Amino acid sequence: MSTMNVLLAGFGGQGILFAGKVMAYSALVEGKELSWLPSYGPEMRGGTCNCSVVISDKSIGSPQVTNPDILIAMNRPSLEKFVNNVVPGGIIIMDSSTIDVEVERKDIKVFKVPATSIADENGLKGLANIILVGKLFKETGFVSEENLDLGLQKCIPPKKAAMLDTNRKALEIGRNQ
Repeated sequence: MSTMNVLLAGFGGQGILFAGKVMAYSALVEGKELSWLPSYGPEMRGGTCNCSVVISDKSIGSPQVTNPDILIAMNRPSLEKFVNNVVPGGIIIMDSSTIDVEVERKDIKVFKVPATSIADENGLKGLANIILVGKLFKETGFVSEENLDLGLQKCIPPKKAAMLDTNRKALEIGRNQ
């Protein structure tokens, strides 16, 4: 991997920023260059939210991802807004539980993961975001498994330490999709 430009997008409250932060910390632990740039509307939960994550082996020129190599879309408006910005040969990982349209582009890989349904069925409500990060890990291996876990540990605050094992389970489920 030279440089990986990722755009995570969805509604506020879906854990978009947290998922991006897990990716960023994992890359930091791995010794990569990185940027993490959140963007959200003033309404917070329910409003639009996206996060640019750039992971690279070399210096990063801009933290803004306008043409992602990878788009993780957690809702239909986000998919529709960013689908045409994905570079040819890129990847879209979408939550097919919340997105009911097909991607028409033939020059990209599309992975449909019913992450919200899977999370709910496994007692992991609210962890669809981490299931999608697990799928991203499976498809790209953007960091080592050990460093992904260390990044997860770093992002979960001490007062929510009990959530570590459920997040690990969500990553594992995503890796098996």
